[in-house]
Amino acid sequence: MPTTITVVLGLLLALVASGVGAEPVAVRFPEGAAHGFVVLRSERGEALAHGELVQAPRGEGMQSRLVFRFADGTLYDETVIFSQKQVFRLLSYRLIQKGPSFAEASEVSFDRGGHYRASIGNNEPVDGVLEVPDDVHNGMTGMLLRNLTAGASANGHIIAFTPKPRLLRSTMRPEGKDKYFAGTAARSATRYLVTMEVGGLTGVVASVLGKDPPDLRFWISSGPAPAFLRFEGAMFVKGPTWRIELSAPRWSPER
Repeated sequence: MPTTITVVLGLLLALVASGVGAEPVAVRFPEGAAHGFVVLRSERGEALAHGELVQAPRGEGMQSRLVFRFADGTLYDETVIFSQKQVFRLLSYRLIQKGPSFAEASEVSFDRGGHYRASIGNNEPVDGVLEVPDDVHNGMTGMLLRNLTAGASANGHIIAFTPKPRLLRSTMRPEGKDKYFAGTAARSATRYLVTMEVGGLTGVVASVLGKDPPDLRFWISSGPAPAFLRFEGAMFVKGPTWRIELSAPRWSPER
């Protein structure tokens, strides 16, 4: 019996959730060249890594690259290229995670044509072709949330690798309002909850095994020019809760 269960679970987990595709998020605030600074903190508020987000035109699209360098030598390097003609559409994606702060090293990539390659831990690298829905938003979630109208929700997909690709259905919805301060001035931010699930029988098995994808939260400033303020959630499977917040460069003492 245990052998039979193992075989059945293996067959189910090999399935990629199909799901019904949702519409890509419409462009309300076109992206432009940008260079920002962020800090990655533990759940207790300790600074774990400092990072930079650099965004610039690339061919017919925009390239956005987020890099975190940890004090222990860990590297998080995520690059997404996207188009923004009426709607946001991912063109290519690459993520590198390596170092002691991650459970295992990984490097994954895929493009709009469906070509993917994934190397995770000690597993043999895998590559192939998969169907990439128009609403896939790896590395673009905060951008999409900034473009939602007040009170609106959106659905989409995230591609996860184990190392084989898994298509997760995502739901992005406002969860509440929180107050923050800029100096002594009080401001309001919308807190968004992003949930992900594996569809079909695969999702049932994942839930039973306790491997549901973790929930994520984003804080976006309210008002006429929405901006990213904060992220909270796990950045890898079964990882701890980390926070990403805005930061600023430090000047040398003589300045």
